Amino acid sequence: MPLNPDAVGSKSEPVEASWNSKDALLYAVGIGAGGEELAFTTENTNGVEQQVFPTFPVVIGWGKGSAMGNIGSFNPALLVHGQQAVTLHRPIPVEGTVTITSEITGMYDKVKAAVVVSVSRAVIDGEPLYTNTSSVFIRGEGGWGGERGPSGPKNVPPERDPDRVLTYQTSPDQAFVYRLSGDRNPLHTDPSFAALGGFDRPILHGLCSYGFTGRALLHGVCDGDPAAFKHIEGRFTAPVMPGDALTIRMWSAGNGESLFTTSAGEGDAERVVIDQGLLRHS
Repeated sequence: MPLNPDAVGSKSEPVEASWNSKDALLYAVGIGAGGEELAFTTENTNGVEQQVFPTFPVVIGWGKGSAMGNIGSFNPALLVHGQQAVTLHRPIPVEGTVTITSEITGMYDKVKAAVVVSVSRAVIDGEPLYTNTSSVFIRGEGGWGGERGPSGPKNVPPERDPDRVLTYQTSPDQAFVYRLSGDRNPLHTDPSFAALGGFDRPILHGLCSYGFTGRALLHGVCDGDPAAFKHIEGRFTAPVMPGDALTIRMWSAGNGESLFTTSAGEGDAERVVIDQGLLRHS
């Protein structure tokens, strides 16, 4: 078993990561924003100040200084994103430089797979800016007799109609735009590599679908104000194909919390692709 469970608790060396206005704009169009969201897609619209989508931290410093390098070897074609959370300690500025430290906080044995959890903390000017928590599911890497990890229902929506529903259409070429923000994994563009992972064609980045979801929550719950968007978490449950429509359903849970799910496709072909969704907001 090539994974190393003793990697839990290991940390990366601190690394610096910078971004600018163009990076924020590129991310915005990568998650489908356009002419109706000029504050996020332009920097020179008269009377409009540029803003940054709250899910932008998932691409800041992509591939830099991750503690995932400590966990051992595995086949990257068999890795899929499991869960993702972003906690905003303040709104993301249009440009900046952060110091990021990553830590492996969990490795769980699912017998036929392994789940690895990591946390990245970003500091700007000596103050916390955001925290990313991510889990990945690596097929074929379980079976060492380790702890199974947490399971069971979480953030389950109430059995009633959602308070708000938004549907966004992804483009057949969405992955080619989103990958320019950092994630060049060929699983999302190379048919032969996707086939190695068991897919009949390249799938959309999970974090691209996550970004579409964050857009919907920002407008559907936070009235388009990034300062009101405090925390988002969710679990990836099924792949999204470029060109799928994404429907985000939102339920108010009170006390500054909303629950959500994201589904892909329409009619009988609709399937949930993100569940256990929680948004904390003001």
